[in-house]
Amino acid sequence: MPSPTTHPADPDNLAGASQGLSSATAAQRLAEDGPNALPGGQRRSLLSIARDTAKEPMFLLLLAAGTLYLVFGDLQEGLTLFGFVLVTLGLTLYQEGKTERAIEALRDLTSPRALVVRNGVAQRIAGSEVVRGDLLQLSEGDRVPADALLLSADGVQADESLLTGEPVPVAKRAALPHESAAPAGDGGTQGHRPGGDDLPTVYAGTLIVRGQALAQVTATGARSEIGRIGLALGTLDNERSPLQRQTTALVRRLALLALLLSLTLVLVHGMLRGDWLQAALAGIALAMAMLPEEYPVVMTVFPALGARRLSREGVLTRRINAIETLGATTVLCSDKTGTLTANRMTVTHLAAGGAALRDRLALDTLGSAPLPEAFHTLVEYSILASVVEPFDPMEKAFHQLGARFLADTEHLHHDWRLVQTYALSPALRAMSHVWMASDGGAQTVAAKGAPEAVMDLCHLDAAKRAHIAAVVDGLAAQGLRVLAVASGRFEGEDWPANEHDFDFTFVGLLGLADPVRPQVPAAIAECRAAGIRVVMITGDYPTTALTIAQQAGLATSLTADDVLSGDEMASLSDAALQARMAHVSVCARIAPEQKLRIVQALKARGDIVAMTGDGVNDAPALRAAHVGVAMGLRGTDVAREAASLVLVDDDFAAIVRAVRLGRRIFDNLRKAMSYILAVHVPIAGMALLPVLLGWPALLFPMHIALLELIIDPACSVAFENEPAESDLMQRPPRDASAPLFGGATLWLALLQGLGVLAAVLGAFAWAAPRLPEEEARAFAFATLVVGNLALILSNRSATEPFWVTLRTPNRALWVVVGLALSLLLAALYVPWAVAVLRFAPLPWHELAAAGGLGLLSVFWFEAIKRVRRGRRAQR
Repeated sequence: MPSPTTHPADPDNLAGASQGLSSATAAQRLAEDGPNALPGGQRRSLLSIARDTAKEPMFLLLLAAGTLYLVFGDLQEGLTLFGFVLVTLGLTLYQEGKTERAIEALRDLTSPRALVVRNGVAQRIAGSEVVRGDLLQLSEGDRVPADALLLSADGVQADESLLTGEPVPVAKRAALPHESAAPAGDGGTQGHRPGGDDLPTVYAGTLIVRGQALAQVTATGARSEIGRIGLALGTLDNERSPLQRQTTALVRRLALLALLLSLTLVLVHGMLRGDWLQAALAGIALAMAMLPEEYPVVMTVFPALGARRLSREGVLTRRINAIETLGATTVLCSDKTGTLTANRMTVTHLAAGGAALRDRLALDTLGSAPLPEAFHTLVEYSILASVVEPFDPMEKAFHQLGARFLADTEHLHHDWRLVQTYALSPALRAMSHVWMASDGGAQTVAAKGAPEAVMDLCHLDAAKRAHIAAVVDGLAAQGLRVLAVASGRFEGEDWPANEHDFDFTFVGLLGLADPVRPQVPAAIAECRAAGIRVVMITGDYPTTALTIAQQAGLATSLTADDVLSGDEMASLSDAALQARMAHVSVCARIAPEQKLRIVQALKARGDIVAMTGDGVNDAPALRAAHVGVAMGLRGTDVAREAASLVLVDDDFAAIVRAVRLGRRIFDNLRKAMSYILAVHVPIAGMALLPVLLGWPALLFPMHIALLELIIDPACSVAFENEPAESDLMQRPPRDASAPLFGGATLWLALLQGLGVLAAVLGAFAWAAPRLPEEEARAFAFATLVVGNLALILSNRSATEPFWVTLRTPNRALWVVVGLALSLLLAALYVPWAVAVLRFAPLPWHELAAAGGLGLLSVFWFEAIKRVRRGRRAQR
């Protein structure tokens, strides 16, 4: 069946609407009606964050300890703990607020966009800014941003299943004059309901699956059809990732262990010493020491701020969980046009003269000379086979060529009327337009498309096909994209059901150049060094694809065996395709729906796949890939919705930057989690062991709260700001099935913590016989704080010595270190703090000794780093 006919719009209606709204009118209506958005997905307020924080176990433990002190008459220590409660709340509000701002900015960036006409200029704006009366330009793959009336419609079909549940697209037409003038109903759509065929209305949230249209908005937000039904459209997905599930399980196990040990400590302490108040405080201190409440903070802050960093690199994150997978990507499947190339098409070669192609021309040889007459018809029909106001770069190139050479000739037809279209389809890679001249008469038919498709339309014999194919191969070998053009005539309005029934004549070929982006070869080389295989996917001829792949640096030498064509793929079984994809670098003449098979074959081989796409038919492959990457400039709304990431400028190098940043985020997340576990070991140990060994209690709840003021910003700020290690993109992709924090990483973190615990126990054992109890406690606490800082520095790199990492810039880290040392000095030498914390001021030589012990507590770990460096150098 042909596409529905182009419906002529009312000229008066279009004339009034062609300029769209003015900016002032749009701003006024936005203020009157509010944003074009539905309830849901709102940013959390500071009050709601504070309410959630008050339910956290650490917060409740601080309140319980402070209350116990007040109940038993220790006003100073009780108020001190309540002061720590306020400081903890302030830190939480800062961290959560920063995360919420990052997510809100991300939500704004990834919200649907709309192409509207304002002040006579087409411009793309956020969907939330669309207002009543706006003029929308809609095309295939667009998500309709608001309820609207169609002023013109060219073969439009819409998927309204979101509203009706019916999966079959419905045809649309332009509004008739009386429908355009009729007053709108409550919903603004003249009483029409979704789901009917041949209606002049489109609805917010539905999808244009075919054709192009100009529409005037009649209802937005809650006044739209979808708003009245009460559906909520999601923005950012909130599903829990594997990493979040792993972390939740770890926190749950540690919390259960903390509860059991704390209860045991309370019972043992109370029965042995008879002091149940101190037993309760010791139990609370141990619970606070063991609770890894930083893990949920880290799991929220790192991905959210990482997504914000990605947006600065030109990559928008629609699904935050995709950041997890970026660093594990092993195969990156990329479109050629517009991603590896600049998507700036220029016609460089012409071949005319019918099927014989007697006339050949390289346009760069013309200079300022006019185009020879022999090529005028070829350029004329390439324009007639294109849309009047092109968006596609190829069609823009044809129009530019006509404006350059045919401006003063009879070959440009601005007064002709388009009466019928035949769209490109998977079955036939060609499109046709039927035109009616201003003076009537026979209609002119123009077709353009893949050379083999146009040859098929022209019913050429084998000899002519072979001759044309040889010319196509010659142009393709220069890296050119080659299209063929045909012409025909038709009488009457009983148009055939398909293009094959027209009587076409072969006109000629056009070769278009699309240069490789200058940054692409370096980006592909970086992928290769990182162990990531790049596969180029294109609809071009295999010869063209091979030339572009070599220019892009996909391999130093590519052969025909490295190229998989769509026809060959169609003949392969799934198992054979999996084996073939092990070595393929270029997939040529690929239909969009074949991308899904490529993704499935690579996934079946165990690869972690990133796939780019821009069209409606790319959506299944984007959703099936581990990381779907949609195009921001030329991509359709449905492709962007299916993808995990969106490239703002469609640049391949941005994907590689995203992989690098994804690896950095994951690397820093692992460092932070190692640090959190390691630092809790000596804190928990010093809350438990002195009591079991019969020593004076070393750590009370206020000491734990003070240490948390160092730990929280260290893991959520300092490690998040840690720069990428120099060899980050020389490492192979990480094993996606391996847990972030388990195996050797977990045991090394525990060993680091045990090393600091041994140093602090040793410091207390050494100080206790020769110093008063308050000074010995201060000596051990100083050792613990410096050991904590040493853990931060040691965990900055898994291979480099920590004294080498001191040269790596990280301003946030040094702020945390400065804060920690300032708090330590205040705790040891400010009289009020000394009294509350049950310390005594340390002589400076004792403080230096404690600091030295704290630094020595992690020195043994440097030997493990040296072994790791040796292993990495051997790879």
